[in-house]
Amino acid sequence: MIKIICLGKIKEKYLNDLVNDYKNRIAKYHKIEIIELKDTNNLEEERDNIFKHISNQDYIISLDIDGKEYDSVSLSKIIDNAFMTNGTIAFIIGSSYGLHEDIKTKSNLRLSFSKMTFPHGLFRGILLEQIYRSFKILNNETYHK
Repeated sequence: MIKIICLGKIKEKYLNDLVNDYKNRIAKYHKIEIIELKDTNNLEEERDNIFKHISNQDYIISLDIDGKEYDSVSLSKIIDNAFMTNGTIAFIIGSSYGLHEDIKTKSNLRLSFSKMTFPHGLFRGILLEQIYRSFKILNNETYHK
């Protein structure tokens, strides 16, 4: 299973359409769940809410501007290897305040897509597109470059 744990809701219809499109594409390969949590200005409260949705058996990937960057092929290998040892991969997207250090410490991987800042709804779409691309790569299926 893939869990996308994120803080805040997407308000824009076009971004919701983007997210739902990629969620449906991914669902052909793997079960996926998007968990939207309340966005607050309290990192401890956000941490506690996130911890309610992850277990010790999850492979946790925190999206972190200070994390390591990978290309799409490398990310697909990370996803493939994670599924060999874990039943669930949990991707965690923090709020505009970032992620509590306890979340980062518990993570198996701190992943950065860029040093740039993206709107959360758009980034959610980008993340889902890269997960979908990973499944296409792992299944040797063609996908635009």
